[in-house]
Amino acid sequence: MPAATAQILPSSSEAAPTTRDRIVEAAARSFQDIGYQKTTVADIARTLKMSPANVYRFFESKKAINEAVVEQVTAEIEAMIVAIADAPKLDAPERLTRIVTALHDDCRRRFEAHPRVHEMVEAAMSESWGVCQAHLDRIGAVLARVVADGVREGVFTVADPKSAAACLQAGITRYCHPMLVGRQPNTIQPPATGDDRFPARRPAVGRLNPPDARIYSDAVPGIGEGSETTGCGPSYPSITRMSASAPPFCRARADW
Repeated sequence: MPAATAQILPSSSEAAPTTRDRIVEAAARSFQDIGYQKTTVADIARTLKMSPANVYRFFESKKAINEAVVEQVTAEIEAMIVAIADAPKLDAPERLTRIVTALHDDCRRRFEAHPRVHEMVEAAMSESWGVCQAHLDRIGAVLARVVADGVREGVFTVADPKSAAACLQAGITRYCHPMLVGRQPNTIQPPATGDDRFPARRPAVGRLNPPDARIYSDAVPGIGEGSETTGCGPSYPSITRMSASAPPFCRARADW
């Protein structure tokens, strides 16, 4: 995977960047250099040699700027996995394997290149959950499409591809969650090798119960505050504080 995937800055284009683009780029640089918490709107304005008032013409708050940066990053990640999902001549298990590996490698490389960037992620998860949820939904849709392809290919036995993909998404969180990967960048590796990469031709997959889309609700603050075991695979430290109304997910053992 190109090292460029480790960048969090908006991609350059042939057209001259707009003022809004320049603000997002300056904010991204500051977030990666000194961290989200220490960056102020005045800092961003000073870098661009403009007044804070001018920044506020385009963004109502630092939170709004962070949302724009996060949207840029997530768009890059989504484009990356869509390209893998659309790869010709690869069966569904291979595409899923490559997607999980790419998500993990991209997350790890971003952390290694810019450790302070995870402050930005934490802020987005606590202050702008809608942006994060939209990203998770789009990732889930890609996974569901590949699982459905596997059903048509006869390599997966799944009653509901969307539900199975959501359970898979929950199960790979330890390899793709920025904070988990950031805390153990060299020790967490997805077991995406060999014939047991994914449950191809394994009837147990068809027994998955639909997980709830809110499994990521109130994420991150709960890290290290106990452990939970999901029905989607091995247990690992809890990364969620599920809301009281969110039902359990993946109750049936998939025996992955």
